[in-house]
Amino acid sequence: MEINRIILRQVKMELLHPFTTSVGTEVDKDFIAVEVQSKSGLSGWGESVSIVEPMYNEETVQTNWHMMNDHLIPRLSKASISHPDDVMDIFKPVRGNFNAKAAIEGAIWDLYAKENNVSLSKALGGVKKQIEVGVSIGIKESERQLLKQIEDYLKEGYKRIKVKIMPGWDIDILRAVRKEFPAIQLMADANCAYSLNDIDHMKQLDEFGLTMIEQPLAHDDIIDHAKLQAELETPICLDESIHSAEDARKAIELGSCKVINLKIGRVGGLTESKKIHDLCVQHHIPMWCGGMLEAGIGRAHNIAITSLANFTLPGDTAPSSHYWKQDIIDPAVEMKGGLITVPDAPGIGYTPNIARIEDLTIFSKTYHI
Repeated sequence: MEINRIILRQVKMELLHPFTTSVGTEVDKDFIAVEVQSKSGLSGWGESVSIVEPMYNEETVQTNWHMMNDHLIPRLSKASISHPDDVMDIFKPVRGNFNAKAAIEGAIWDLYAKENNVSLSKALGGVKKQIEVGVSIGIKESERQLLKQIEDYLKEGYKRIKVKIMPGWDIDILRAVRKEFPAIQLMADANCAYSLNDIDHMKQLDEFGLTMIEQPLAHDDIIDHAKLQAELETPICLDESIHSAEDARKAIELGSCKVINLKIGRVGGLTESKKIHDLCVQHHIPMWCGGMLEAGIGRAHNIAITSLANFTLPGDTAPSSHYWKQDIIDPAVEMKGGLITVPDAPGIGYTPNIARIEDLTIFSKTYHI
């Protein structure tokens, strides 16, 4: 692979609806679109999933730009790449900064698939032609508003409902949901809002037949989650705690979780995502792909990774229309009957709309490699 140019664009898009969790509310999304060009004339695309404030993790749009500009792109310019897996080794001396690494690595994976005239799904080892889609619902102003939102989403065909919870918006809310919708596949996402002091409180979750509770304890913990899992019948799913295959191995060995949520940006890219997938296959740990309010480029990468065999639970890869008035790819990601078809065209299978991206770009910079 002969890369000769990289273009970074900081893009700002307005969400159709505010999205509220236990850590804050988002009304728009700033991100970095990464375009990697080769001497062959093809372009690969990636998307940084960081947000403006360090609420989900320590990375932000600004730190991503700094890391790409000052550390990651300079390292690429001095290296040769024969396969996207090489990118992980090139970036290894730079600790952390997984979202920034994943955005560039994802663009290189897209370029690699296009140069080999295969879909990104096939390049990664994907086997599914369609993926099941779930939906994540933020904290609402009232119980009635939440129940109406769930009803509407079920009519649209979503296969799984995820409800954001926090102390004061949990047991009574989930009880109301279960009363209204006794048979749906339901999970709760705590976004690290609880501690071991809440064990007795969280034991009440077992009455609701949840598919899982996601990341109830601290964002960097696997030890206390093991203690909590031992007390709960409800499976714990780890999200923020898993940054690598090593983290996943330790969590599995400790019994900290029974499910793992994979976010490409959180673990540093598609190469590490594949390693985590294969580890979970070995240990019979089901997986699903989480969402970070991605625009179309990031959403396309999520679709590709979800096509791997062990992504057995519906993910958060909702269609474009769920988030945006107009996405930055053509065609938009569409869902029919709770399913998204995995593209078979080369690369991510969607075409970034350059004119639309440029209209939404706040700042850009071009690097000649």
